[in-house]
Amino acid sequence: MNLQKDKYIIVEVIPTHSSAGEGFIAQLSALKLDGIKLLDRFDYRVENRLIENEDIKRIISYDKNMFTYVDNIYFIINKFKQWAEDYPLLIIEDTYTLDYLQELDNSKELIYPYLNMEYNNDVFNQIMDKYKIQPTNHLVDVLYEAIIYEGNNK
Repeated sequence: MNLQKDKYIIVEVIPTHSSAGEGFIAQLSALKLDGIKLLDRFDYRVENRLIENEDIKRIISYDKNMFTYVDNIYFIINKFKQWAEDYPLLIIEDTYTLDYLQELDNSKELIYPYLNMEYNNDVFNQIMDKYKIQPTNHLVDVLYEAIIYEGNNK
């Protein structure tokens, strides 16, 4: 895939459990892109009262006004499935994310090879250092900026 020319989606899933059979998506953020042109954003969260895990509540407590909140744990994945159409998905990690997105037929692959990096526990700090990106809570935005930088420096 050519990230400077093709259509694709960068997606981040924050689940309530590492296994889709045991939990649900607490937050899903995604950017729909045509090359480096942003076409649309998808920023959804479930209502806090549906989340039992206090750590997850803290993790997703930022930028509350940027998200659409829903009171049905199945709504986010169903809405995302429609929104994503047949666009390829670039994902942040490939264990629980693949589990939670398994019902989508879209192709799915890690984004890091496109940035000449490998996934590790510190990859976002490495990306921000490499591309001189300011910290943000929105990991999809960090990746989008890195893709723009890659395109401008080829």
